[in-house]
Amino acid sequence: MIAACFGVDPVSPKASTHFIGFDFAQAFTDKMKGRLPGLGLNIMWIAGFSYYMDKIGASKALVKACVRPLSAIRSPYVLLAVTYVIGQFMALFINSAVGLGLLLMASIYPLLIALGVSKTSAAAVIGSTCCLDLGPSSSNAMRAADLLNTDVVTYFVQNQIPVAVCVIAVVAVGHFFVQRWFDRRDAAAGAAEAAGPAEKRDVSKAFEGAGPGWYAVLPMVPLVLLIVFSPMVYKGVKLSLQTAIILSILLAFVVDLVTHRQVKEAILRTKSVFEGMGKVFTSTVSLICCAELFALGMTKVGGITTMIQAAASMESAGVWLMLLVMIAIMVIATLVTGSGNAAFFAFSPLLPEAAASVGMNAAVLAVPVQLSAGIARTMCPIAGVTIAVSSIAGISPFQLVRRTIPVMVLALITNIAASAVFL
Repeated sequence: MIAACFGVDPVSPKASTHFIGFDFAQAFTDKMKGRLPGLGLNIMWIAGFSYYMDKIGASKALVKACVRPLSAIRSPYVLLAVTYVIGQFMALFINSAVGLGLLLMASIYPLLIALGVSKTSAAAVIGSTCCLDLGPSSSNAMRAADLLNTDVVTYFVQNQIPVAVCVIAVVAVGHFFVQRWFDRRDAAAGAAEAAGPAEKRDVSKAFEGAGPGWYAVLPMVPLVLLIVFSPMVYKGVKLSLQTAIILSILLAFVVDLVTHRQVKEAILRTKSVFEGMGKVFTSTVSLICCAELFALGMTKVGGITTMIQAAASMESAGVWLMLLVMIAIMVIATLVTGSGNAAFFAFSPLLPEAAASVGMNAAVLAVPVQLSAGIARTMCPIAGVTIAVSSIAGISPFQLVRRTIPVMVLALITNIAASAVFL
């Protein structure tokens, strides 16, 4: 509306309703039309698959399989570091930060407390296990792949993995030293935390409803299919993400039917696919469309374009300034909204223009900016995963983010450096 006051139309002449009052609604209609058939449906299918995996107990089976080796580690801070690495791996298949956080709080958290880790340190590590939005199931990764005109599997393998490996190593080591330092400081100040009744619960209860051990493979099926039938491995078969998800659901249904031999119950459990699709539409897809409408307005007003042009005019320094400006915008937007998805979808349309203005490879800008959204979410006290994990641990969200911010600052620095080296 502000842009319209200065004579900038909300939509293009071809899409105009010929009445500016209706054109504002038309702009949102255009965003919904552009998102729902492609990226929006991808996100909804992924969410439906995740809900189905949870319904049949496959998600808990995966967590149970990954958690079991951790019980052999006796050093509490080594266990913290390894917990983060395993949690980040599980995030490839359990794409809900809140859902994974709750599973880990029910399973790994009591083990960490039993080994003498403070509840704040344990919660901080668990709250940061999804700090990197990685893999084909990440909506931010799908959007970044679109911007780079590549498929999401290629983007994941060639662009995300080299940077992510460096960031994961730094975050794991960072948690080891940062959480140990905080615990020692609190102990010296007489603020050592004692494990309460909630921390002494039976860990086995966390896995009630988990499927048989072989169910742990089911959440991994879509990723395996997408990698095998991608341009990098086998070009003879073209497999879209949506088709891979549908095939994986059908396979899981057959496995569930053969395992339990209850036809009616197995069929009823598949309803969770569509329930999950509906829930993620209201919570994520609609938010993405609103964020993109906001970005459209910001672009038409011209403020961010002015910043991009200013960075582009600084010749050799412009490349680095552009990268820092875009990451700063992403971090601030995520901290304010509590959502890495909303922030990235709002400002990601600016990335190709920003990269071209300084003669920069678009991947060098897109990858660190995309990953920084998830990193910033881990520093935000109003993020859903922060609130969920801190409430279970019995601490305030601000206590949790005080432990995550130093580690995430290291992650941001590593993210930028690794992108400059590998991309």
